[in-house]
Amino acid sequence: MERAALQVELGRVGEEHRQLHSRSSKRETDLNLAQVRLRDLDAHLNAKEAELATALSEKRSLEGDLQELKDQVVTLKLSLEDTKNHLHSEMLRRADLESQMKNLQEQMTFQKRLHEDELKETRRSHESRIAEIESGRQREFESKLSDALQGLRREHEEQIQGYKEELERTFSAKMENAQLAAARNSDFANAAREELMETKLRVDSLTAQLNQYQTQNSALENRIRELQETMDYDREMYRRRMVEKDKEMAQARQQVQAQLEEYEHLLDVKLALDLEINAYRKMLEGEEQRLKLSPSPSSHSVATQAISSQGRRFLRGKKRKIKESRRGEPSAYFKTIQHASSSGSVSIEDIDAEGKFVRLKNNSNEDQSLHGWVLRRQLGSLSDIMYKFPARFTLLSGQVVTIWGADAGINPSPTDLVWKSQKSWGTGDSIRVVLINSDGEETADRKVVQVPRGEDSGEQEDEFEEEIASSDIALQRQTKRRKKKCCLVS
Repeated sequence: MERAALQVELGRVGEEHRQLHSRSSKRETDLNLAQVRLRDLDAHLNAKEAELATALSEKRSLEGDLQELKDQVVTLKLSLEDTKNHLHSEMLRRADLESQMKNLQEQMTFQKRLHEDELKETRRSHESRIAEIESGRQREFESKLSDALQGLRREHEEQIQGYKEELERTFSAKMENAQLAAARNSDFANAAREELMETKLRVDSLTAQLNQYQTQNSALENRIRELQETMDYDREMYRRRMVEKDKEMAQARQQVQAQLEEYEHLLDVKLALDLEINAYRKMLEGEEQRLKLSPSPSSHSVATQAISSQGRRFLRGKKRKIKESRRGEPSAYFKTIQHASSSGSVSIEDIDAEGKFVRLKNNSNEDQSLHGWVLRRQLGSLSDIMYKFPARFTLLSGQVVTIWGADAGINPSPTDLVWKSQKSWGTGDSIRVVLINSDGEETADRKVVQVPRGEDSGEQEDEFEEEIASSDIALQRQTKRRKKKCCLVS
């Protein structure tokens, strides 16, 4: 009955252990999912920060362009004011020239009148003199007077014509210069006005773009704040869940440890009871032999079976303890055996036991192109996987290259490679990696095997444990017999 109860209790404890193990594995899965989500949120936050930095740089460049355009507008306004002042001065000069021309015309009219008056007076004087002179001399003087008058008239007319032509040339030249200056100033003013309008339109468009970018920037800042709050909330929830899971795992470990201790105590009690039963059975057999009674044929077989079953249970418990201690300290009970071979210049130097990387080395004095070369991994009964080197990859003389898995969690150097399509090289008791060149020939090979320490002498260890168990049982039986005999003698 006690054995059945112990077996039932053992089954219940095993079931609880399996449930706790499944629950802890489920919580570890939830933890991994939370970590993946946290990494996604970090990547999204980095992308948003990069977009914000780009928007800020564009904003600064637009502000610089706006400031330049404002400076250009101020320059154009100043040039327009200068042009207006120049045009005003030209108009004033034109008015001065017109007033000078009017003054010259008035002077010319006044001199003409004076010449006409002088001519009339001269004519009157000549007429009076002619009237006084004799008729013969009158003709001569009239002819001379007419010639002199004609010469004077021609001279006056030539002078007046020269003055008129000079005034006309001066006026026409001034007018042309004023018209050309006015045309140039008007063209420049029109160009400045058009450029000012274009500048105003560009400033308006840039202002609209700046407002739009400011709106987008504020929206992005709001989004960043929301994402930051969400990330902080997720981090807090993740931390709380981690704390709760750590507490639950600690409680589960404590429960498992307590159950294991209780189970070991029950096994020890059961072993002691079996030893005591065997001792009493041996005492009963001794009494039967002493009293020369016929012993039951089944007693010896039952005792032998009990002892053998007792020894097997003792060995099972001991082996179970050894296995549990080996699980807790794998490095102390397992040794790694590596076998490597190379027929070419490139060799496989190392294979990570955790499946993070495979390391190659060029042992020759020449560079080796790995175009078309592949690495083939063999892991137990799993299907082989192949890693193909990049097309232009060359391994320099004496160089070492490391091919990392995608989930290695390191920052590779520029000379290393990353197998992006494969998370790791795999883990197991037996891993083999083969280097195959472009011709399909195997040039290098390395194999890593995990072997428990003392595996080669496993049968001897089992025999040694059985001898220890049988000697312990025999010693306890002899002790019980001696105590019983002492009691009978007394």
